[in-house]
Amino acid sequence: MIEVLRNGAYARLFSAQVVALLGTGLLTIALGLLAFDIAGGDAGVVLGTALTIKMVAYVAVAPIVSAVTGNVPRKALLVTADVLRAGVAVSLPFVTEAWQIYVLIFILQSASATFTPAFQAVIPEILPDERQYTRALSLSRLAYDLESLASPVLAAALLTVIGYHDLFIGTVIGFTGSALLVLATRFPPIRPAPPRPFLERLTRGIRVFWRVRELRGLLAMNLIVATAGAMVIVNTVVLVQGDLGRPQTDVALLLGAYGAGSMVVALVLPAVLDALPDRTVMLAGAAALPVTLVAAGVTAGLEPTTGTWTGLVVVWLVLGAATSLILTPSARLLRRGGEESDRPAVFAAQFSLSHACFILTYPAAGVLGTLLGLSATALVLAAVGAIAALMTCLAWPRGSAAATHPASVP
Repeated sequence: MIEVLRNGAYARLFSAQVVALLGTGLLTIALGLLAFDIAGGDAGVVLGTALTIKMVAYVAVAPIVSAVTGNVPRKALLVTADVLRAGVAVSLPFVTEAWQIYVLIFILQSASATFTPAFQAVIPEILPDERQYTRALSLSRLAYDLESLASPVLAAALLTVIGYHDLFIGTVIGFTGSALLVLATRFPPIRPAPPRPFLERLTRGIRVFWRVRELRGLLAMNLIVATAGAMVIVNTVVLVQGDLGRPQTDVALLLGAYGAGSMVVALVLPAVLDALPDRTVMLAGAAALPVTLVAAGVTAGLEPTTGTWTGLVVVWLVLGAATSLILTPSARLLRRGGEESDRPAVFAAQFSLSHACFILTYPAAGVLGTLLGLSATALVLAAVGAIAALMTCLAWPRGSAAATHPASVP
C-alpha cells in the first residue's frame, strides 16, 4: 500500500489531507469547549445546531460550487478553500455569541464542501492506474480513522499546557500546511468541461448517478452506511454511560473499536479488490451492516454485564469493518462513472447525497433513542438498512457490467 507514496504528487496531496484532518479534529474539540464557554448547559443545543448547519452546507453547497467552478483550475480552488478555512479558524477564538459560531461554521463547512469533492476528483488524474488508485483509497480511509483516534489524544496532551483557544492555532496550522502542500504539487492537465447552461452543470452529477447502474446502487448503500453511522455517532455515549453505567473512557474505547474495524478492512482491502469485483465486496458490507445492527439491538437489550460489554465491542468492531467495505471502494465507482471532465460533478454529487442520508438518520437515531430506547432504535435502523440493501441489489443486479466506459449524459 505504501508504494503509492512513491508518486511525489500524490504523496504531497496525501500529506495535505493528513494535516488538514488533524486540524479539523482539533477544531471539533475546541469548538465543543467554546460552545460550553458561551452557552454553558445549553452547549449541546449550540453544537447540535452547528452540526446541522454543517450537514446543510455539505448537501447544498457542494453541487452549486461544482457547477460554478467547473473550469476553475483545481489547484487554485483547493488553495482558496484551505485559506478560507484557515481564516475562519483564526476568527473562532474571538467569538462571543452563539450566532457568530453558526455563521463561521457555515462558511468553514462550505469551504470544506468545496475542497473535499474537488480534492477527491483530482486523485484519479494523478493515479490513473486503478491498482494504485485503490491503494490510495485505502490510505485515505486509514487517515480518516487514525485522525479520529489521534486528534483527541493530541488535544488532551496540548490542553495540559495551553488553553482551548490555542487549539484553534493548530487548526490554522493544519489548513495552512494543506494549502502549501497543494501549492507545491504539480497537477496533471485536466480537460475542462465543455460549456453548458448552469442548471445542466448543477444537475450533471446526479444525472450521471441515475444513468450508471453501480452508482444507483451506491445511492442506496449511502443510506445503509448512514443508518450504522448514526447509531454509532449519536448513541454510543448514551449506550455506554446511560444504559450500561460505564465510565467516559469506555465511550472512547467503543468508538475506538469502530475505528479499528474500519482500519483493519482498509489495510487488507487492496488485495481483496485485486481478486474480487467491487459489487461482491460492497454488497458484503451492505448485508453485514443491517445484520450487525440487529445484533447491536439484541445486545443493548441485555442486562449490563461484562459479557454484554464484550459483545458490544465486537459489534462495533464489525460495524466499522462493514462500513469500510462500502466506503473504501466507492470512489472506484465514481472514478469509472463519468468522463474526466464530469468527475468534479460526480464526486460533488456523492458528497452531497451521502451527507443528505445523515440528515435523515442523525435525528432519527436521537429521537427514536429517546422515545423507544436504544435496542428498538437499532432494530428500526436495521430495518431501514435492510430495505436499502434490497434496493441496492435491484439497482445494481448481478451480472451487470461495471462502468468501464464513461457514462454518456446529454
